[in-house]
Amino acid sequence: MVTRLLATELYPEFIKIPVSRRRLIESTQAFEELTSLPNMCGAIDGSPIKVKRGDIGGNMYECRYGYSSVLLQVVADHKKVFWDVCVKAPGGSDDASHLRESLLYNRLVSGDVVWDKVINVRGHHVRPYIVGDWCYPLLSFLMTPFSPDGSGTPAQNLFDGMLMKGRSVVVDAIALLKGRWKILQDLNVGLTHAPQTIVACCVLHNLCQIAREPEPETWKDPDEGGAPARGLENEKSLCIILEIA
Repeated sequence: MVTRLLATELYPEFIKIPVSRRRLIESTQAFEELTSLPNMCGAIDGSPIKVKRGDIGGNMYECRYGYSSVLLQVVADHKKVFWDVCVKAPGGSDDASHLRESLLYNRLVSGDVVWDKVINVRGHHVRPYIVGDWCYPLLSFLMTPFSPDGSGTPAQNLFDGMLMKGRSVVVDAIALLKGRWKILQDLNVGLTHAPQTIVACCVLHNLCQIAREPEPETWKDPDEGGAPARGLENEKSLCIILEIA
C-alpha cells in the first residue's frame, strides 16, 4: 500500500518535467556552469535493477552484466533530482528502445511538452534539451556525443567531454539512489510489483534531495559499452545537425 501510494499519488507531486520558465532558467544556468553548454536542462540514463531469477523465464531479462533485471530510465537535473522515471522494459532491452517506449519520448515527440526558453546558437533556434550517452539517438531534444571512444576531431572530443560532464549528474543520481535504497541492488519483490517499488524509491530519493538530507555512500554500476544507437526513419525530422569545426 505504501509503495502504491508513493508511485501513484505522490509521483506527480515530486517527479515533474520542468516546464516553468523559472525552473528552466535555474537548471540551464546550473548545467552551463558545469559544462559550458547552453540550454541543457537534464541528463538521461538507464540502469538495470536486479530481480529474483526464479520469477522470470527466458533471457530477455538478462542485462549486460549477466543478471536478471528490469530496466530503470531516469532524467535528473543538476541537483540529482529526478524529473522523469520510467520502468517499462526487461533488463535485456537497450536504452534507445526503452526511451522510445516511454511517456516522456511520446510527449516530447508529439509536442505535448514545449520548452519555451529558446536561445540562438549560430543562427539556429535551440530549445532546452537533455543529454545522454551514445546508447541514445540524437534528437532535437536529446544531445549525444560525436564518438563513444574519443575518435573524433579535437573540437568534437572537447564537446563530448563537456557533454559527458553534464551526463555525469544522472550517473551520480542513480548511484546515490542505489546507495540510499539498498533494496534496488537486489530487489526482493516479485516482478509484478518491481516497477511500483522502483518508482516509489525514486519518489523517496527526490524527497531526500529536496530536504537536503545527508547523502550516503553511493553504489555504481560498471561503465557502459556497446554500439551507438541508430535513429529510426520516422525520427529524421527530429534530428539535429551539429557543426563543430
